[in-house]
Amino acid sequence: MTQVMRSSVRELTTRGVILGGLITLVFTAANVYLGLKVGLTFATAIPAAVISMSVLRYFRDHTIVENNIVQTIASAAGTLSAIIFVLPGLIMIGWWTGFPYWMTVAVCAIGGILGVMYSIPLRRALVTGSDLPYPEGVAAAEVLKVGDSSGRDPDAVDPNRGGMRAIVLGAVGAAFFSLLGSLKLIASEVAVAFRVGSGATMVGASLSMALIGVGHLVGIGVGIAMLVGLVISFFVILPTRTWDAIPSGDLLDGVNSVFSADVRMVGAGAIAVAAVWTLLTVIGPILRGIVAAAASARKRRSGESVDVTERDIPIQYVGLTIIVALIPIGWLLWDFMKGTALVGSATGILIVTIIFVFVIGLVVAAVCGYMAGLIGSSNSPISGVGVLVVLCAALLIKVTHGPADSTSQTEALIAYTLFTSSVVFGVATISNDNLQDLKTGQLVGATPWKQQVALIIGVLFGSAVIPPILGLMNNAFGFQGAPNATENALAAPQAALLSTLAKGVFGGDLNWALIGLGAAIGAGVIVVDEVLKRTTSNLKLPPLAVGMGMYLPMSLTLIIPIGAFIGLAYDKWALRDPIGGERKKRLGVLLATGLIVGESLYGVVFAGIVAGTGDDSPLAIVGDGLGNWMQVIGVVVFAVMLTAMYSYVKRIGSDDGPAATAVQTKK
Repeated sequence: MTQVMRSSVRELTTRGVILGGLITLVFTAANVYLGLKVGLTFATAIPAAVISMSVLRYFRDHTIVENNIVQTIASAAGTLSAIIFVLPGLIMIGWWTGFPYWMTVAVCAIGGILGVMYSIPLRRALVTGSDLPYPEGVAAAEVLKVGDSSGRDPDAVDPNRGGMRAIVLGAVGAAFFSLLGSLKLIASEVAVAFRVGSGATMVGASLSMALIGVGHLVGIGVGIAMLVGLVISFFVILPTRTWDAIPSGDLLDGVNSVFSADVRMVGAGAIAVAAVWTLLTVIGPILRGIVAAAASARKRRSGESVDVTERDIPIQYVGLTIIVALIPIGWLLWDFMKGTALVGSATGILIVTIIFVFVIGLVVAAVCGYMAGLIGSSNSPISGVGVLVVLCAALLIKVTHGPADSTSQTEALIAYTLFTSSVVFGVATISNDNLQDLKTGQLVGATPWKQQVALIIGVLFGSAVIPPILGLMNNAFGFQGAPNATENALAAPQAALLSTLAKGVFGGDLNWALIGLGAAIGAGVIVVDEVLKRTTSNLKLPPLAVGMGMYLPMSLTLIIPIGAFIGLAYDKWALRDPIGGERKKRLGVLLATGLIVGESLYGVVFAGIVAGTGDDSPLAIVGDGLGNWMQVIGVVVFAVMLTAMYSYVKRIGSDDGPAATAVQTKK
């Protein structure tokens, strides 16, 4: 009887799939822009859940599990946008001039589906049979639960009341500030270089509402770690790298060039060591989880009754899908190679890389799934895993092919390495999201196999929308270091790092000394982090966050810690209320999400205007006549708008509403 009643509940519905697809268009576009600009993406599960509940409440018979399917589709597609951490590298090295639509769709779709399949056997071990916290999955489940209960009890206090207003406020405010920057009414970035003894360094910050939102979401621990990395790069390493040759001409340009050429390689070394350490710390639990998952599968095949909330896509279908997916992967790799200088050794390279994708994909899925459960999808070290994937792929392909005989072979090997890595990256990004969503499903009573189908649908939605957005960004701005880059070119920091590593392996000019220095610093940070974990209750220094702080330009990293401190102050205010504190805290999270979405979506729209007009500054109405005053005005407007938005959200949070008043009256 229970099974019949449970099967009649609306879950994987047509309207849910359509709504999830529409949300996908918005959040995927926003994540692509943000990732290309600052190298970070944001988790979309919670805002997607809030939007879903706000829409589906107008339909009859809507359910909590139907809302869960909507956020599952949207979060899968939004997470897949992290593929941009690799693919733009093919533009940067001059191999592609644009993003071939169907080839890019295929890379995203096949890699993403593999990610879903690889992580299914891990669900029992890492979700239902694990004490991993899954912070974002739990948070999304709480949002769904309270939204569902408040909709059915007229006397209940709605903990999500005002959530949509917070998102819209943040989005409109961030978009408006970005518009002021495009109109050249204010400066959108401040920077100044100065000498330090015999060397030089700089201080700069991008006046970005999105980065404030990122800082709020990642938290104070990551914010401080990035600040530590920034100090190491800009106030220790950079001045020493400019001792012998202080940049001539414009000091700021010179300092930036030294940072890009030298200091970033130190950051790359720190990221690589932090990624290796992460892998070593999780390999034991991963192996035990796989063994436990296989044992559970054998029990189900023996005919034991399994509750509907424990039913995955059958393991035989999972295995068959993985094997079948290797066929189009092989075709994609061959299609990429044909007509290049690699044709003579194509067979050997193709066999090796297919095996590499199959094996490393499983490892990456397990690692990323475990890390998402430990620290959340937003903080999971996708970039660090990408460093290892590219280095391993490059070294394996180099050994298989042998020494390059010509420049054309070297260029082809670099491009082929990046293309191979992009498939593995699709596996990594979805695995990073899949188990988080399945944790949400477990907490709200969802059917796992339906969620897994929804994840595949989300992958297909994201795969369809990512290529045109990438093409729009490339045509409007270009990427730093690429032939068509403009002065407003997007940094695409991860893609730049990964392409630099691949070129260094095959060109033999990778500065291993700088990477070694970064590795030593990374090892030191790991030691400090472990000591803090063992001697304090809540202090830590995430090594990957320190590495990112060392690698990214100061204009990007300085604002993120500021956002983290703002988020800390807001949360302390919110939690002073023992009853409504969690709701107030959640409103701050939704405001931060709105800041990211608003600026990111404005960036997409502005990119379309630039592409249509052919002008890098099509909206400018004021020139640079005010000089440094533009920067002062920009800082003041930035601070005032942020203060006003957070103050307004505090007022929303302090408004208990009629439901709460009714409850208090009953008391």
